[in-house]
Amino acid sequence: MTLPTTKLGQTGLTVSRLVLGTMTFGLQTDEDTSRQILDTAAEAGINFLDTADVYPLGGGLKTVGQTEEIVGRWLKGKRDQFILATKAVGRVGTAPWDQGASRKHLLDAIEASLRRLNTDYVDLYQLHSDDASTPLDETLEALDIIVRSGKARYIGVSNFLAYRLSRALGRAEVRNLTRFVSIQPRYNLLFREIERELLPLAQEEGLGVIPYNPLAGGLLTGKHNRAGEPTPGTRFTLGAAAERYQDRYWHDREFNTVEELRTIADAAGLSLTTLSLAWVLANPVITAPIIGASRPEQLTESLKAISVKLDEGLKQKLDDITAEYRRGDAVR
Repeated sequence: MTLPTTKLGQTGLTVSRLVLGTMTFGLQTDEDTSRQILDTAAEAGINFLDTADVYPLGGGLKTVGQTEEIVGRWLKGKRDQFILATKAVGRVGTAPWDQGASRKHLLDAIEASLRRLNTDYVDLYQLHSDDASTPLDETLEALDIIVRSGKARYIGVSNFLAYRLSRALGRAEVRNLTRFVSIQPRYNLLFREIERELLPLAQEEGLGVIPYNPLAGGLLTGKHNRAGEPTPGTRFTLGAAAERYQDRYWHDREFNTVEELRTIADAAGLSLTTLSLAWVLANPVITAPIIGASRPEQLTESLKAISVKLDEGLKQKLDDITAEYRRGDAVR
């Protein structure tokens, strides 16, 4: 299978239109299964892998870095065949400086990630979140050093508000420092607030958009039942991540919307997973959504979305049903 490709923002970097997210590797998914997921994604044509130094999701300081290590071992002998992205800013140690976007932490963090990933460079190095306690200029200078040293080819951000990203782009331009080329925001049918400011900014500035949570942590697969407790082994019960994901999506309003969407998916002859991901892909500002799995077979319905083109009427119906999630009061 050959997936379509596209450019990452205004760069010359060609990437697959789906990204494989790896945050389940090492806790929710053991290494053998993780390798099977990577194999399945690669066979399907995914050439873009995303990880982070704090993964696996739901772990703590004892598990920090295990996901990068799994990815690094799998990449041995085939590093040149994949675009590799990782992230830093989250806490990775007990010292006060073992987190954030300071020069000290970022220069330490890139070295640690490269060691775990068993590579000399990453293609995309991202700030996992905004560190308002560190001056933007210091952060941008550190990232510029990392790129100029050859340890990262491009830089991006995740979980940034539009005004902070806009300021960072401006400061980089004024200081003639390496510029962010991409954003990684949360985006799905149940979380559309970024359409108001962040996506228009990305479009105007030519930034690549690689959204995470396109299936709302699994709620948009339709497999969860509001009548019972969250399903064991999913993100809604996974260690330190459980509370965050329940707070985001485990609510009657979201379940009511999922039921409406399931009816539409059935009528269209699609799984809810495929329909939900096809809706994200239909947005012209989106470069490549990040898909994940805890078992290789879970990728099947996500991969089908690439070949689905939503007609205008179906797209509009999905937009209308989920319009309330575009407003700020839908944010949790």
